[in-house]
Amino acid sequence: MNSRPQAWFKQAKDDLGVAKLTRDNGYNCQACYFASQAAEKALKGLILELGAEPAYTHVLGELIKQLKQLGCNVEALDSLPLSSLLSSLSRLAAASRYPIEATPAAELFEPADANQAISTAAAVLELVEALDTP
Repeated sequence: MNSRPQAWFKQAKDDLGVAKLTRDNGYNCQACYFASQAAEKALKGLILELGAEPAYTHVLGELIKQLKQLGCNVEALDSLPLSSLLSSLSRLAAASRYPIEATPAAELFEPADANQAISTAAAVLELVEALDTP
């Protein structure tokens, strides 16, 4: 990786670490948010590594489409049961930050949500790292 994509991937790893810390301290919605950020930044780092600017989006499926358009073999991402989970991570990015009506985001997420978000984000980081390895 060159330095700019490396910075994105380093931030992705840090965000995943923060997701784990917040989950371990009972902050499930924040864990979901940072997990979604980790996956997003890893995908954007790979797009940068391929010589393109990432789309201005938080929708992970759009970033994967961009990777496909750049000729990246994303079979590994497609082969995992991630499509619905990636969609969930994208949803979590907004839902974990803002109240819905009179319900604070903190009341909308359970430990299982945080665990699933973290494991999905970790899988994305692992796959992105493997895709970048010659």
